[in-house]
Amino acid sequence: MTQPAHIRQMPARLPATMQVLERGWLSSNNILFGGSSPAALIDSGYQTHAAQTLALVQAGLQGRPLERLINTHLHSDHCGGNAVLQQAYRCRTTIPASEAQKVADWDEDALSFAATGQQCQRFSFDDTLSHGDTLTLGDMEWQVLGAPGHDPHALILFCADERILISADALWQNGFGVVFPELAGESGFAEVRATLELIAALDARLVIPGHGAPFAGVRQALDSAFSRLDYLAADPLRNAQNAVKVLLKFLLLERQRIALAELPHLLAQMPIVLEANRRFLRQPLPALTQWAVAQLTKAGAAAVEGDLLVNRN
Repeated sequence: MTQPAHIRQMPARLPATMQVLERGWLSSNNILFGGSSPAALIDSGYQTHAAQTLALVQAGLQGRPLERLINTHLHSDHCGGNAVLQQAYRCRTTIPASEAQKVADWDEDALSFAATGQQCQRFSFDDTLSHGDTLTLGDMEWQVLGAPGHDPHALILFCADERILISADALWQNGFGVVFPELAGESGFAEVRATLELIAALDARLVIPGHGAPFAGVRQALDSAFSRLDYLAADPLRNAQNAVKVLLKFLLLERQRIALAELPHLLAQMPIVLEANRRFLRQPLPALTQWAVAQLTKAGAAAVEGDLLVNRN
């Protein structure tokens, strides 16, 4: 399965040495850097789209080799193309430092893949990044900043000279990623707030999110994100409900159509759903599945056709 992909080259807003490959929701956006510094890519999309990711990168590089691959965090939709890119280019791969041992051991339980029922082909890494590091991409200097909340190990990148923020899933134009730590009874809302406050202090003029088009209305996006955070933190049940809907929609994006009878079994294969249900939702899985299906169909994100749940974009 492929998906639409858009190459964003906005000369008035993006430096000429940057391209944003806008993907969708199954695969994260990819940011490609050229210039006189080594060609580099931030994030690699989902495994299902790995061939498309490679083709987009090859087209964007126009014959140059990809020399470096960097992951903002290791959710499957941001690193699922790592293995294919490594095979094609033998590129130097850089991941968040706090995830290094898990990747070295390929511990899918400690990583997020098993918990969410998602795929990721095994990949290796060469070095790591931590909060406070700097790196040169596209002939520009970027600050590496810790951005816990959606993922405890997530990083964002900020170029102060250009006032461009690569925000991954810490800030979207209309919110942020699911606050996964809270589903397991760990702190996440406070970390999201601290990350949003950090972003607010950067005075970015342009944000390149992990999903969706780059945007310039940073203050408006932050106001929306703070409002969303207040809503979720006021009742953690809301975050758990949102997570179940998002994870089911992700499965649907990958498969496009799923037998209704299969859905409770699929949700039962996701430890993070089971934990969220145990802590917050407290419903039999068939009832929880029916609720999630109803929510997706009500929102126009899915449709029931006979005995199938069918994706709607």
